[in-house]
Amino acid sequence: MNQSNTAFRNAIVAALGGFLFGFDTAVISGVEKSIQQLWLLSDNAHGFTVASALIGTVIGSLLAGKPAEKYGRKKVLQAIGLLYLVTSLVTALTPSWELFVTFRFLGGIGVGASSVVGPMYISEISPANKRGRLVALFQFNVVSGILIAFLSNYFLFGIGEDSWRWMLGVQAIPSLIFFVMVFIVPESPRWLMKSNRDSEAKEVLTEIGEPDVAQAMKRIKDSLYHEVGTVKESLFNGQYNKPIMYAVLLAVFNQFSGINAIMYYAPRIFEMTGLAKDTALLQAISIGVTNMLFTMLAISLIDKFGRRTLLIIGSVGMVISLGLVTRVFYTQDFDGYAVMFYLIGFIAFFAFSQGAVIWVFISEIFPNKVRAQGQTLGSFTHWIMAAAISWTFPIIADSSKMGGFYSFLFFTIMMALHGFFAWKVLPETKGKSLEGIQEELHIH
Repeated sequence: MNQSNTAFRNAIVAALGGFLFGFDTAVISGVEKSIQQLWLLSDNAHGFTVASALIGTVIGSLLAGKPAEKYGRKKVLQAIGLLYLVTSLVTALTPSWELFVTFRFLGGIGVGASSVVGPMYISEISPANKRGRLVALFQFNVVSGILIAFLSNYFLFGIGEDSWRWMLGVQAIPSLIFFVMVFIVPESPRWLMKSNRDSEAKEVLTEIGEPDVAQAMKRIKDSLYHEVGTVKESLFNGQYNKPIMYAVLLAVFNQFSGINAIMYYAPRIFEMTGLAKDTALLQAISIGVTNMLFTMLAISLIDKFGRRTLLIIGSVGMVISLGLVTRVFYTQDFDGYAVMFYLIGFIAFFAFSQGAVIWVFISEIFPNKVRAQGQTLGSFTHWIMAAAISWTFPIIADSSKMGGFYSFLFFTIMMALHGFFAWKVLPETKGKSLEGIQEELHIH
C-alpha cells in the first residue's frame, strides 16, 4: 500500500467512529414510538429515554481527553468500538426499560468520546498537506451514519412485531468492523513521542507519507516542550470572555434551531401531519440525504466564503423554512407534503451553515494554551442543549393540539436571533492566522 493510501486508510478507520456516532444519533427516531408503547412511558419518561444517550454524550466528551493522553488514541478508539458493539446488542435484546436506558446512556458516552478522540487522532495521523480533507472525513461520516440509520429504519420497519430491535441491533455490524479495524492502524506519532517512543513515531510518519520526517519530528518535539514548559492557564480567568461568549452562544443556537428534535423525532413529526408510519420513515430518508449533500457543499465553500457568511445565509433560510412549518402547525392545514419540503429546506440551510461551521469556528477562536479547554466547553454546551431539547420536545409537542406550533415558533425566533448574532457580533475568522484572530480579539 502506498503512503497516500495508508494515510487515507488510517483516517477512514478513525472516521468510522464518526459513522457510528451519526448512526447512533439517528437510529432512535425509528424506534422511539415503539418503545414508548412497549413500556407505557409517560411523555417525561419517554423524553428522558431519548435524551439518555445525549446525557452520556456530554459525559463522554468531557472524560475522553484524559484516557487518550494517558493510554493513547488507539486504545481509546478500541474501547469506543467495543462500547458501541456491546450497547447496540444490549439495547436491541433487553426486556427491561431500565437496562435499555442504562445502555443507551453508555452508548452515548461512546458517541461523546468519539466526537473528541476521532478528529484528534485523524489530525495527528495525517500528513500536513492532507490534514484538512482527512479531518473533514469525520464530519462527512457523521452525516453518512445519520442517512444510513434512516434508510435502515425504513427497510427494517414492519419485518415483525419487534422490528425496532432489529433497527437497533444492526448497528453491531459496523461496530464490530470498527473495533477490528482499529487494531490495524498505528498509534498517533504525537502520542508516541510524548511517551518517549521516538523510533516508532518515525516509522509511523514515514509510513503515512510525511514529506520531511525529521522536520515533522522536530515540530512535534518543540510543541511538546512548550506544553511541558507552560503553567496550565484557566479558561475562566477573565481574559477569554469574548471567545467563551462566541463559543457558548454558537453552541446554544446550534441546538435551539431544533436540529436534534427533528433528527430524533422526524417520523413522529411527519406522523403529526397525518402521514402513515412507513411513509413517515421514508420522509426521514429525504432529510438524511439533504443533510449529507449540503454538508459536502459547505465543506467545499467554508474557506472561500467564510464562516460568518455561511451562518448569515443559513439563518435567513432557516427562519423562512421554520416559519413555514410553524404556520402549518398553527393553521393545522396538513395538506400534502408541505411540511416535508419545508423541513428539507431547513435541513439544507442548517447543514450549509451551523452544521459545518460550529466545530471549525470553536477550534479557531481560542488561543493555543486554552484551546483544548475551549473546545471541551463548546462541546459540553452543545450536548447539554441537545439533551435538553430532545427531552422536552415530545413533552411540548404532545402537550396540546398546538404543541407543534409552540415548538417550531420557538425554533424560528431563536434562528432570527442567531442571524442577528452572526451578523452583528461574531468576527470572521476566514483566511486569518490563529495568532491574527487573537490580536483582533485583543487577547495576548
